[in-house]
Amino acid sequence: MDWTFLQETFVSLVSAVPLTLLLAANSIAFGAILAVGIAVARFSATAPLRWLAQAYVFVFRGTPLLVQIFIIYYGLSQFPAIRHSLLWPVLREPYWCAVLALALNTAAYASEIVRGGLLSVPFGQVEAARACGMSRFMIFRRITLPLGVRQALPGYGNEMISMVKATSLASIITLMEVTGVAARIISESYRAIEVFVVAGAIYLTINFLLTRLAQLVEFRLSPHLRQPVAVLAAIIEGEAH
Repeated sequence: MDWTFLQETFVSLVSAVPLTLLLAANSIAFGAILAVGIAVARFSATAPLRWLAQAYVFVFRGTPLLVQIFIIYYGLSQFPAIRHSLLWPVLREPYWCAVLALALNTAAYASEIVRGGLLSVPFGQVEAARACGMSRFMIFRRITLPLGVRQALPGYGNEMISMVKATSLASIITLMEVTGVAARIISESYRAIEVFVVAGAIYLTINFLLTRLAQLVEFRLSPHLRQPVAVLAAIIEGEAH
């Protein structure tokens, strides 16, 4: 190992971290909004809407993300209607094509996580809310959605980590995020092991911090799992005696 080369590689790769984080953050944010909509559509009484949501999940979960990126970046430009539409200034940019592909992909997986969280809400709490005179929308906003999000958070944390790692595929459409910069350094130095060790360490650090953040949010949203200070002090005092 050449430590000087490792240090220079680390500096070069760290400069690409903001783009990686921006890709992941935008993809997760847009994907989360779409995932909630798809999950709600899965419960819809309108059959075509429910079938459309099921077909979306089936297609995007059943095809590779790499293929989806290629179709969006290279495929959409083949249609003259898209090239002359108002969306073309966005769709011709590699960054937004990558965000679109990542968001559409994560929405399919996250919608199933959200749907599972919504299904785990105790029916008794919904019945109690109805007995209090709450409307269906208020029940969803104040009971079902908060409890469902809390239940889905552990699984969704894993999906966010997967999205951070999936940003590495954006390098195939010329985006110079961490993996793209790593590939460029390897093409110049032919030292793949050192470069990928540093890149792997950077991804590991990002995902470690993301995991701790997800655990913190889960802790804050689960007050019933936290013992009151007085009870905890009594337990410690009892053990001392």
